[in-house]
Parts: sequence; C-alpha cells; structure tokens
Amino acid sequence: MIYQIHRYPAELIDVVFLSQGERVVIRPVLPQDEDLTSAFFRNLSPRARHDRFMASLREPPADLMRRFTQIDYADHVALVAEVFANGREIVIAEARYVRKADPAVAEFAVSVAEPWQGKRLASLLLAKLVCRAAAMGIEHMVGETLASNARMLALARKAGFTIRPSGEVRGVMLLERGLPRARGGQVCSAVEIGALAA
Repeated sequence: MIYQIHRYPAELIDVVFLSQGERVVIRPVLPQDEDLTSAFFRNLSPRARHDRFMASLREPPADLMRRFTQIDYADHVALVAEVFANGREIVIAEARYVRKADPAVAEFAVSVAEPWQGKRLASLLLAKLVCRAAAMGIEHMVGETLASNARMLALARKAGFTIRPSGEVRGVMLLERGLPRARGGQVCSAVEIGALAA
C-alpha cells in the first residue's frame, strides 16, 4: 500500500512547559520518525511495553513502526512529545487515535516514558486527541487497557471515560466517552485543552 498523507496538521504543533519547567515539543508524527518511535518503545520498561501493547513485546516489529509513523491524518492521528538533549531529539511520549469501521468511533492509545510520568503529559496528549477527534466529526472515543494498568485507568477516569470490564477478554477493561460536538470543525483552543487536561 502506498503511503498518502491527507494533510499534515501543523496546527497541532505545540510547545508546552511541564510541572518542573521542562520544555516539551508536541507535534504530529512524520514518516521519518520511525527510528525515533522505535527507540521510544524499545527504551520503555518491559512492564510499560506490556501495558501499551497488552502483550510481551521486546522489540516492536518494523511493520508496526511503519504503521505507527505513516499517518494519513484523516482516519489516523498520531502525536509525539519530544525533548532535545545533546543536539538530538528524544521522544518521551506518543498518543494516537484510529477510526474504527464505524467512522463515528475512534480507538485511542497513550504512552509516556516512565521518567516523564506524573507530569500531566498523558492528560495533555489525551486532551489534544479528544479535541482533534471531535473536530473531525468523531462522536465516541474508545480504548482498552489491562485491569492492572492503574495509571491508564486513572487517566481515563479523570478524562471522563466510563470504565467497564470486557465481556470477552479477562483482565481487560474497556474505556469509552462521548465527545463534544465541534463548533464549525474547529480544534480546541489552548485554554480548552488546558481545562481538559487539568
């Protein structure tokens, strides 16, 4: 399949400052981010990788990394958060949603490197996804996580998701929330994103 981008959403580029004053750039993913994204997942602890993929995965497969970085920005939106150290980019978090067969529903995922957890970065990324999805006409955001993933459950609860056990897979929790109707297709303002992430 030939990769085609719908339109690179430059309006999603943002610079934020975390609780300790750390400067972080949030931006949409590009195809050339494959190595950066692979390094991010490779550097996660085994437990964090298991929480993200709900499977034991030592090295993310190359075809998965291609799918994670060749984003069309119509049905699939992906963001990375990065810092710059010693003259190079380091991805410290990623977040994405993908429309399901029902185009009014999208499935989301968020992952933050352990040293950067507890700094509201996951809340901020999820708020950006929620706002973008609503602006794209998506009406429901859904996700899955392990019942043992306390951080993701707390994040989802705080963001207004309902949480219930999966009726099909033991130990998996289903996350769901309705999205606000977008005003004229506009992406949320910085103030609204801040309020959602608070």
